[in-house]
Amino acid sequence: MPYWLVKSEPFKYSWDQFVKDKQTFWDGVRNYGARNNLKAMKKGDHVLFYHSNEGMEIVGVAKVSKEFYQDPTTEDANWVVVDFKPFKKLKNTVTLAQVKADIRLQKMALVRLGRLSVQSVSDEEWAIIMELAGEK
Repeated sequence: MPYWLVKSEPFKYSWDQFVKDKQTFWDGVRNYGARNNLKAMKKGDHVLFYHSNEGMEIVGVAKVSKEFYQDPTTEDANWVVVDFKPFKKLKNTVTLAQVKADIRLQKMALVRLGRLSVQSVSDEEWAIIMELAGEK
């Protein structure tokens, strides 16, 4: 199963707000690499929810509930959104510092491509993140 990571600044859209909303569409992506990752997502894929700038930690797991469609916040056909539903809050958050300190995660996009807001996560990286989160 493909895995993903999305970033959100908690003051704009936090995990807690996401849980209250029960579902959201991931809009505002204006980077072609991130957009291509949204287009590659399939219903049921698991997605790490990362708080960026504030906290800088992976806090939960979402699931793709609807595959990509036109971003309703723009008329530009280049941009798409994906719908997500919260799946579970992680037992322990996983900080960016923990990710960077773990030699097994040095190739993770979160380390290498820090500004990319929608990233792919390998099976191995997913397993390590789940281990660090106490989800084994």
